[in-house]
Amino acid sequence: MSLTTRAAVVESGGAPFTLAEVELDQPGPYEALVRMVATGLCHTDLGVASGGLPFPLPGVLGHEGAGVVEAVGSAVTGVAPGDHVVLSFTSCGACPNCHGGHPAYCATWLPLNLIGGRRADGTHTVSRGGEPLGGHFFGQSSFAERALVDERSLVKVDPEVPLESIAPLGCGVQTGVGAVWNVLEPGTGSTIVVLGAGAVGLSAVMAAALTPATTIVAVDRVAERLQLARELGATHTVDATRESVPEALGRISDGAGADGIVETTGSTAVLRQGVDALAARGTLVVVGAPPFGTEVSLDVNGLLGGKRIVGLTLGDSETQAFIPALVRLVREGRLPLRRLITTYPFAEIDRAVRDMSTGKAIKPVLTF
Repeated sequence: MSLTTRAAVVESGGAPFTLAEVELDQPGPYEALVRMVATGLCHTDLGVASGGLPFPLPGVLGHEGAGVVEAVGSAVTGVAPGDHVVLSFTSCGACPNCHGGHPAYCATWLPLNLIGGRRADGTHTVSRGGEPLGGHFFGQSSFAERALVDERSLVKVDPEVPLESIAPLGCGVQTGVGAVWNVLEPGTGSTIVVLGAGAVGLSAVMAAALTPATTIVAVDRVAERLQLARELGATHTVDATRESVPEALGRISDGAGADGIVETTGSTAVLRQGVDALAARGTLVVVGAPPFGTEVSLDVNGLLGGKRIVGLTLGDSETQAFIPALVRLVREGRLPLRRLITTYPFAEIDRAVRDMSTGKAIKPVLTF
């Protein structure tokens, strides 16, 4: 017997989010029914809604959910009804990368999370009027008052922490933090540069401030975001509308270059500037995602000094350990995530989309 709930449905690529009654399937053995309390809005949601990815539409998106477990499938052991959970990506749990602690690089990551729109066995989790909808987005499709969630997307969290304050941990925040902690791993006295001061970039700034790095540079085109970056731990800021980014980074590093760079903008021109600004044996982490097929030219000889360029998905995080650690930092005030969040009632999802698209809101969070 199905459960009726209200969801934000995208009818076709480029269409707005429309609230509608939908039906959820019964939880499978490894699924849970979650009552949503809050859900972050991410640029990935907007990219799929625009038709930029082959996700089946009409469908229900949302992949930074947080809520309370209401029911669990027969084989679920990690959570129980009443538990507070943050929802993140799903994975198979059986491939070498999952076994090796790198589920963000699961062999079946793309169909399970981003483009499949259904369970691994081909069945649908959400329908409307008897017709299946695209769902199972990141194992959750959390733009809904209730969501049917894969067990591997569920992370049990401290019930004392308000869920609206930690919903973005499931994607954007763990991506920015993981870029610094899991890939760059700054050493004492390191210079870390963050290109782009959106939600992911500012999360990287906050993460860098919790490491032995002594020079943390934020680069953006919006003065207000650069000011916020300083308040969150950046030691230097560069306004790309006022000065040459390569020259500024060269000045700040005394010509040595950056030990680590996080590129969040998705601009190939910015990525190239970042690679050129690396120190010998420096690493640039590619987080920003331009359209599929985008290529960037590089000076090959410039790479021979040991420079590394590393692509990143979801912070290369093992969510069951990583997200609870972030929740503790939020609770203790050491990861001031609330500075990024603007809340909106679920019914005002289109206003949240507009504010995010225009830069008015850094991290919109929908509340239920």
